[in-house]
Amino acid sequence: MIREILLLGNQQLYQKSSMIEIVEIDIIEKAIIDLHDTLMDFRSKYGAGRAIAAPQIGIFKRLIYMYIDKPVAFINPIIKFEDDELMEVLDDCMSFPELLIKVKRHKRCTIEYKDMDFNENVMKLEEDLSELLQHEYDHLDGILATMRAIDDKSLCLKSQKGILKG
Repeated sequence: MIREILLLGNQQLYQKSSMIEIVEIDIIEKAIIDLHDTLMDFRSKYGAGRAIAAPQIGIFKRLIYMYIDKPVAFINPIIKFEDDELMEVLDDCMSFPELLIKVKRHKRCTIEYKDMDFNENVMKLEEDLSELLQHEYDHLDGILATMRAIDDKSLCLKSQKGILKG
């Protein structure tokens, strides 16, 4: 089911999400369907969208759904950084679809997570996928890209993208 995406200004976006217990797997299966449907709807409207975090649709559980080549559900993810190398990126978000924010993100990361069978998995990510998962992971902790802006001049509307260098 397509769910409403919480938008910038909604105080719920700053809420920290709780861990998922194995007994909640039926609820999580439904949440993943809703995340998929919502992501695909956003893609059809905006021509963008690779991943979504459960808190963005009002489900305050540690769950990220990504669909690039195939669907991946990250249950109870933990991000680790292998080094301190950062990159500057223009970050966007489904919760503020017309806004870009210049932020610094780690160039590489490793994400440990459980799959739908609660098996442990590890994925190493670089560049844009590293940035993507860091962004979604922040949502689980109630952190928005606006809170990570490099400075107070690092925000612009997508229509004004040429103004920000990065």
